[in-house]
Amino acid sequence: MIRVVAPSRLHFGLFHVPTGEPTAANERRFGGVGLMIDQPGVVVAARTAASSQFEGLLASRAQQFATRFLVSLPENRRRAFQVLVERCPREHIGLGVGTQLALAVAKALAVAGEEGDGPAVTLAERVGRGERSAVGVHGFEVGGLIVEAGKRPGETISPLLAQVNLPAAWRVVLFIPPAAGHWHGEAEQRAFAAATPGQPETLRTIAEHGILPAARRGDLPTFGEAVYEFNRKAGEPFAPAQGGVYASRDVAELIAAIRNCGISAVGQSSWGPTVFAVVEDSDTAMALLLRFGHRVPAFIARIATGHRVEKT
Repeated sequence: MIRVVAPSRLHFGLFHVPTGEPTAANERRFGGVGLMIDQPGVVVAARTAASSQFEGLLASRAQQFATRFLVSLPENRRRAFQVLVERCPREHIGLGVGTQLALAVAKALAVAGEEGDGPAVTLAERVGRGERSAVGVHGFEVGGLIVEAGKRPGETISPLLAQVNLPAAWRVVLFIPPAAGHWHGEAEQRAFAAATPGQPETLRTIAEHGILPAARRGDLPTFGEAVYEFNRKAGEPFAPAQGGVYASRDVAELIAAIRNCGISAVGQSSWGPTVFAVVEDSDTAMALLLRFGHRVPAFIARIATGHRVEKT
């Protein structure tokens, strides 16, 4: 039995949002910044079998990803597998579930089927992930804080620009308010179609001269202010669809309330509704959880390393 344990992904925002307007031939699209956390995470177990069987959370999604992976192999190397999704949060709450589940399934099948231990970028190409953001792809491999450059025409996966292992004492408190909308599929396509250009150069500057240097120094106050500013500005292109820079009024009010407690690194992950707060240690995390946990479901996570493979 092969078991793959994958982290969850927070996404702070995209650098560049394509709007259909003419762009330079070599301009990078999408790109962005995110962070890998250990909870809730994704755990997938697999082994070869006489016939295929998929069980557990999001089993049908796991089967779709497995099918894509197997079709990418020569026909004489395709096998049947028993796959169990042991742990997986629900989709579309801002934690990158689709990519982490897809990569965990692909990795489990690759190792169990003796197809080699290929890199996450190759697995992502085989299962069709990384079309826009590659934060979760690179984060699956190396964990930590991820900055990805964005894709040039002809590139399938955006290259990794920088990775930083944040201080081990830091914690991330996650709050999951009720979803105000379902920002996936056709709704996501409409949101991109209605998006305004945003400020890609400003966002790149904040990432490269604000977030990254502070992360490398372990300077949480400076890191936090840069993350908050980046996240807020990254939401501006989607204000026409969302009704503001955040997914809902509840999300905006929660972020403001946490900021008023002196916590700087606060924002919305991806389309939300998940709100994150990066704090200096477990005591601060617990105090924040006790203060706001009665309002919405909440939990504490650690900064994650990349995935791991266990053989049993």
